[in-house]
Parts: sequence; C-alpha cells; structure tokens
Amino acid sequence: MSRRRRWTGATLAALLATAPLLAIADTPEAVGAPPPPQETAGGLQQRTILSPQGSFTAEPSLSYSQSTSTLVAIDGVTILPAIAVGLISLRQTQRESLTAALALRYGLTDRLEVETRVPYVYREEQVREREILQASDTAGVVDSTGYGLGDVEASLRYQLSSGLGDGVIFTGGLRMKSRTGRDPFEVETTEIALDDNNGGVTVPIYTEQPTGSGFYAVQPSLNWVYPSEPAVLYGSLSYLYNVPRTITLRSGDRVRIESGSAIGVSFGMGLSLNDRTSLSLGYDHTTVQRTRTDVQSPDPEFGRFQVGSLLLGASHRLGPRSSLGLSVGVGVTEQAPDVQVTLRLPVRF
Repeated sequence: MSRRRRWTGATLAALLATAPLLAIADTPEAVGAPPPPQETAGGLQQRTILSPQGSFTAEPSLSYSQSTSTLVAIDGVTILPAIAVGLISLRQTQRESLTAALALRYGLTDRLEVETRVPYVYREEQVREREILQASDTAGVVDSTGYGLGDVEASLRYQLSSGLGDGVIFTGGLRMKSRTGRDPFEVETTEIALDDNNGGVTVPIYTEQPTGSGFYAVQPSLNWVYPSEPAVLYGSLSYLYNVPRTITLRSGDRVRIESGSAIGVSFGMGLSLNDRTSLSLGYDHTTVQRTRTDVQSPDPEFGRFQVGSLLLGASHRLGPRSSLGLSVGVGVTEQAPDVQVTLRLPVRF
C-alpha cells in the first residue's frame, strides 16, 4: 500500500518561502509582488498560507535592480531598405535602483490578512545620446540621481479554499498603491541638443530621478498553491489598473494621461531540501498596455510591451519565527530589468 505524505505546517512553509507569487510591472516601476507565504496555521485538517489569526509579522527587505537599454531613433525618410536620410540618434541608458522596505502583516483571521509596505528608494541613471551621422566624437551625457520615500502600499488577502487534504489552495488579493513618492512629473529635466548644424534638435532628459510612479494604482490578483510531493506548485494571475490623472505642463497646458494597465501571470515550483531549507524556480510575465494622452503627438505611439523574468530563489528558516529569503530575477525580454536581487527577513511576533 502506498503512503501519502501529510503536509505539516513547517514543511509547507519551507516549500513556499521562496515562491514569488507575482511581480507586476507598473509604469515605469513595479507596484510590488505579493510576499511569499512564510507561515502556516491550523492543524492537519485545514491549511492556510496566510498569517495565522492574531499573528503580526515584520518583514524588512532590500532590493537591487540594474538595467541597460539602447535606442536608435530615426527622424527622416527611408529611400531604400538600407539607406535612411535625416537625423539618426543613439541613446544608451543605464539605470540602477536600491530599495529598502518594511512590510507589516497582521492576521485578522486564519484566512484573512492585511499588510502595509513602506519603501525608501535610491535611483541612479546615466544617459548618453549623440547623433550618429555627425562627425563629433563627443556624446551628450547626463547623470541623475534621486532618493526618498517611495509609493506606500496597502494590501488585503483572503484564502478562498480551506486546503483540505491534497487540494489546491486559492487566495485572492487586493493591493492599492499611493503617490507618496516623488513622481516623474515633479522632477526637473534638461535637454540635450542634437543636430546643431541643421536648426537644432533637442531631447528632454531627467536631471533628478523620481521615487514613485506618479499614479494611484489598484491590483486585484488570484493566487494558487498546490502541494505535490516533494514540491509545491504555485501560480498567480493579476490585473493592474493605474488611475488616470491630469497634469499641468510648464507651458500652462493641462494634459490627461492614462497610464497603461498591466496583465500579469506567473508560475513556478518550490522544492524542499529539508524542513528548514527550500529552493524555488519560476517565471513571471507582464503585458503592459500603451499609455494614452489627450494630446496629438507627431511621433508614433508604441503599442504594448512585454516584461518577462526568470525567477530563482532560496530560503532558510532561522528559527520558529523567522526565516531568510534570497531571490534573483533575470530579464528574458528587452523591457525587463537585466537583474533584480531581493533579500527578505520576515520575523513573526
């Protein structure tokens, strides 16, 4: 007779500790991923992957991300497929960001928890831009930095299924993001001059980096976890909606901006090495819709773009109430960050 493993709270928590349920891209930065479940509550008859009733968890985290991009822009006409007449410019951008955050979670019941997250952001960007067809060996270079409070978030999560036996555990979530960070419409910009010999062409570039996205956002999500010996399978589906806003330009004109919404999906597997250490492997993909304004622009609008990342993680339970988790995301699409490393230390009181 075959024997099935009965999933205890400690085993399930170790498997899930590094399973990132979702990372949803905002415009231009991430709203934030729902934290991986760290604890389980209840006995063998019912499992929960949220905070137990009356349990308070503090989770400090530190995240570093780096990305580079190269953009070739042509403002002219194409005579033959290999010949373009007009202004051809090359922009190379390198961005780095460091985010220290504190997340606080509390279990209202064994199946309902609330959370708030307060980030502090440091960003640095270097932009090099030049006109290719000009004989100048110098390129316009602008370095910019920014630091301060980021966008504060609040979340509510509810476990939809009881998790009896070997069934799938479903949880629903609702995340709301504020505009407490300095948004892109508040920071100062400068202009790099190109093509000085032909009337002058300038492009705006930040001289100070924002610490927030500039939009209020709401993100409902549906997550699932399926224990399957000796691993745990997980996945998530979410939708991010950025609330439109109207801004006033320096010219005095008012412009309404509808930042693109985002549809995200992720899936992966957590594997327990023992009752204290686990590894995870997953993939996260986000489709960001185009951003629209009520102003007619002579430049063509870009359509939706794709952000995909391969996720690797490891977690070690330090004690009965704390664990240490490390996750690494590697971008597999052009718009995704090249690498993102996150260190978490949740402590339950």
